[in-house]
Amino acid sequence: MILAAAMNPEAFSGAQDAIVRMRRGDPDALTAVISRYQHRLYRYLLRLVREPAAADDLFQQTWLRVMEKIGRYDARRNFESWLFSVAHNLAVDAWRGKRGESLDETVDFGEAPDDRLHAGHPDALERLLDFERGAMLAACMQALPGIHREVLTLRYEEDMKLEEIAQVAGIPLSTVKSRLRRALEGLRAAMEARSPGRKGA
Repeated sequence: MILAAAMNPEAFSGAQDAIVRMRRGDPDALTAVISRYQHRLYRYLLRLVREPAAADDLFQQTWLRVMEKIGRYDARRNFESWLFSVAHNLAVDAWRGKRGESLDETVDFGEAPDDRLHAGHPDALERLLDFERGAMLAACMQALPGIHREVLTLRYEEDMKLEEIAQVAGIPLSTVKSRLRRALEGLRAAMEARSPGRKGA
């Protein structure tokens, strides 16, 4: 999606036009902007809060807040970074409202159940291994602290630059680099701990 938009200047200018129209109060423009960002924004929120119902609520709140603040949006600023920073702030507020929970804590989900390998399919083993690697990566990422899930999501799923992540999270660039390094180290350690070759060790 990101690559397609980057290779299609008309899509980018269309998005910019919709943002300008949205600032003027055009309701159709809001639909166009939501359509452009809805999947990525929801995925980001789900990575942060890990609960679909909470992500749904934050998704709705984000767009309401965007409509409230769009008149104050600085058009010289990257809209995507601004949008994600609105979502970030709402997610942080939601986490603060939950007793005993923090974006810094890890979660242990335990082992995911194994799928059964069906005979008679030549590529079944490879598909199973790919699925298990993907499921293991997702489980390991889910167990990371929220601040680490956030930087990994923004960097590798949203393809944001480190400077843009700093804007979204409202933190210095040096903190982004530190969090990203720790997130990758934590993810690597979690993957190694779950690796079948390590179970007997």
